[in-house]
Amino acid sequence: MMNGPILPVKPLIGKETVSRIEADYDRFREGMPDQVEQYILDRYGVDVSSRYGAAPIRNPFGKASGQLSVNLEQVRADSKAGLGFVVLKTVVAENPQGNRSMKEWAVKETRMVVNQITGKETGELGWNVTWRGRGWYGTLNAYLEFFRSALEAGRTRGTVIVPSCKYHLPSQTELEYQLDEYRYTTQMLYKVWKEAGETGPLQMEKDFSPTVAGSGLASQKNTVLEWLRQVPYLIKSSVPESDVQLGIKLMNTMFDDKFQLESFRFLLEEGRTRPDYVVYANRLYDSHLKFLGKEGAAYGGPDLSTRNLRILSRLRKMEIQGKLKRPIPPLSGTGNVHSGKMTVEYALRGAESVQMHTMFQRPNSAFGMRTGSKTERALHELYFHPGEGLITWMLHLKEHQEIDCPDGIIRFRDMASWYRNKGKEYFLYMV
Repeated sequence: MMNGPILPVKPLIGKETVSRIEADYDRFREGMPDQVEQYILDRYGVDVSSRYGAAPIRNPFGKASGQLSVNLEQVRADSKAGLGFVVLKTVVAENPQGNRSMKEWAVKETRMVVNQITGKETGELGWNVTWRGRGWYGTLNAYLEFFRSALEAGRTRGTVIVPSCKYHLPSQTELEYQLDEYRYTTQMLYKVWKEAGETGPLQMEKDFSPTVAGSGLASQKNTVLEWLRQVPYLIKSSVPESDVQLGIKLMNTMFDDKFQLESFRFLLEEGRTRPDYVVYANRLYDSHLKFLGKEGAAYGGPDLSTRNLRILSRLRKMEIQGKLKRPIPPLSGTGNVHSGKMTVEYALRGAESVQMHTMFQRPNSAFGMRTGSKTERALHELYFHPGEGLITWMLHLKEHQEIDCPDGIIRFRDMASWYRNKGKEYFLYMV
């Protein structure tokens, strides 16, 4: 069995079901119902609720950290549209004096280019966004106020809001981590979380983008592995009783698949503290790609999801074979998530949620919905597209009895357990 897509090219569901989905796709071109998740459950017996890390989410769709989650208006619009969660733009850690050892990452993006791209491995046509961007360019204090307001905005519609942070990563010539930055920044995020009345631990993402950015910091494998060993512990030990639900955003490194798998295993088994969940894995890097007059840029599209799904499949095979000491923690998938079908591909490899950026940048002509924000248009496509939508492919799995549905309802979170049950043979016998 080849290590490729799990789903067939076309869904195999009844004609009557296809007609119902086509009718809803057309009906909602002018806007979807407010409680769309309940509508989908009542009409199709499809439960799209899930979790992001430890947080329950109304649906599996989230916005990845980036230029589309950098201000309150964006968060309000996403919450109104019905996203399950939003990861805020990545802030660069500071010490109490306002100094940042990673200040070169606090650069305001000036331009993003959206284009179609053809996958080198599959020949598939997809979408890509290229930009020369880094972290939050303002101060930590400004970010904290943004975080506070974003939590309030998300709470009104049940959208989970999570901050993202980039901390000091020492190079080979540096001996120590800037612990004052780790402690101060984490404690301030924690303070806002608690003052906002959020229950449970602070939930946050740690961004490891220097491993993909072509930076000199990422040029040595041992350096990357040492970061993975130390950083989760430094973050979680910064607040009382490790009161942090930490997601590590593990990037595609500039190395081969073997190292990618080793870095994943190292993060989970060799680190001083395991992350609570893992976000996997956005962007590839091409040192020859020219952008804004310079060589070297990150990119996405079909090659990104091809690699991500391949790595996740091999990782699940290792887990099933008992080659990992402990089960893999919850996953959130990211990378060329452009359809409900691709969402299901990630889910069948254990992802309980997905997060997107490029999907919300596509031109209006690439969506079926005629009005509304990019987020509303994207959700309409993700749910209801007759050939590529989430409803279609979850019902495909239900009709072919790939997911147990004793009460007649197929649940998204059950798909994320498929690899342990009926899907086990796929991973054991794949090449």
